[in-house]
Amino acid sequence: MPDSTPTAAPLPTPIDVGPYRCGPGENLLLIAGPCVIEDADFTVAIAHELKRITSGLPVNLVFKASFDKANRTSSGAFRGAGLEGGLKVLDRVVRETGLPVTTDIHESYQAAAAAEVCTVLQIPAFLARQTDLLVAAAQTGRSVNVKKGQFMAPWDMAHVAGKLRSAGCQNVLLCERGTFFGYGRLVNDMRSLPQMRSLGCPVVFDATHSVQEPGGLGGATGGNRAMVEPLARAAVAIGVDGLFFETHPDPDKSPSDGPNMLPLATFSDVLSRVLAIRQLVTSFS
Repeated sequence: MPDSTPTAAPLPTPIDVGPYRCGPGENLLLIAGPCVIEDADFTVAIAHELKRITSGLPVNLVFKASFDKANRTSSGAFRGAGLEGGLKVLDRVVRETGLPVTTDIHESYQAAAAAEVCTVLQIPAFLARQTDLLVAAAQTGRSVNVKKGQFMAPWDMAHVAGKLRSAGCQNVLLCERGTFFGYGRLVNDMRSLPQMRSLGCPVVFDATHSVQEPGGLGGATGGNRAMVEPLARAAVAIGVDGLFFETHPDPDKSPSDGPNMLPLATFSDVLSRVLAIRQLVTSFS
């Protein structure tokens, strides 16, 4: 695929994401939650607050939290509650809030267990090309959200979508989360959003991981959360089907990805401004 997108790039076909539809003409899919599961009560409380914030808004909320951060910079970094413990917490979120949930899987054997709780299975960017992992996720019957590798061109995600579809998954989401720009920096090429949408899949923009600075704190990942909202605004102005935000009551005390997470207290205002732009853009389409 050439490094350009036709002016009239084809729109993706809407897909099922649990109880929701995602794609052109549908409400914005909103994937949000803390980076990692720290504590059951704490995680459930964040889910309740996100549900309150989004009540009545034109968004379809999927709660996100990872049971394991398997790609931490340092071996001594906090990784999470583990597969069994983490899924118990996510199951509690589902039961107490009624929200669909998603989490990352890193190995093929985790797919079936995660699918018993999660509406969406998320494939981390570093693992976007792992065929066995994609096939295992597809075979669960769940929707699958694949983050584009920081090292991949947007048109290369056609092969990712192809692997999932050939393994039986038609509800494929593709997610942009930035591209390597030298060492320890990511940059967003916003052309990737229409380019990936032209592959026939709804596209999610990951506004918080896009501002990461991998290894930027030496033994941990840095970031610049001040850039989260500007990038989210740009993504909805261009046209995306979903947004991904990590948020936390006190990001600076989070054991993972704190520098690029939004404070939960600011999330409502950020979301309202982003939705105002989306409403304006969709009124012209």
